[in-house]
Amino acid sequence: MAFPSSELFCGDCLKFPPPFTTSCIPWRYQYPLDGMIGRYKYNGQRKFARPLISDFSDRLEKELDSGASQRPDILVPAPMDSRRRRQRGFNQAQDIAEHLGRDLGIPVDAGLVRRVRRVRAQRELNREARLANLRGVFEVTSAAPERVAIVDDVVTTGATVRVLASVLREAGAKDIQVWALARTPA
Repeated sequence: MAFPSSELFCGDCLKFPPPFTTSCIPWRYQYPLDGMIGRYKYNGQRKFARPLISDFSDRLEKELDSGASQRPDILVPAPMDSRRRRQRGFNQAQDIAEHLGRDLGIPVDAGLVRRVRRVRAQRELNREARLANLRGVFEVTSAAPERVAIVDDVVTTGATVRVLASVLREAGAKDIQVWALARTPA
């Protein structure tokens, strides 16, 4: 199910304003999307994500063309732990970013932010535990451009994108957007 408007704010964002400027997350992570994204992410069945990525690209193109959002200078996929990447065979955030980058004519910089240490899997943690788990895990490798879009598959508590946006802001980014396929229901 798509969110009706990009002008809506979740309760968490109202209570704890995020370090990013805007987000574009068109769907809720619930049936049938959760199954599609799960098969893509955990089983490498990319065919399940292609229609979602294609539709997402079309939505972003319209939003950028209308001036509702600034076109980012680069797309930054959420970095993945190297061991987890070897297990899965790919980083789904980077895969999504590369498709969006090609469709929208925006460069992808998968090396701008890197993980500097391994952390527990986020899946079973609450918001506070996720934020604590991610403290000091990301490092920006060079100055960030002014406008950046962080790309991920699913935003759950927002902890990962909050931490990524914070390190990118410290590295010079001013307009930080979050682009993800789905958001867990509030």
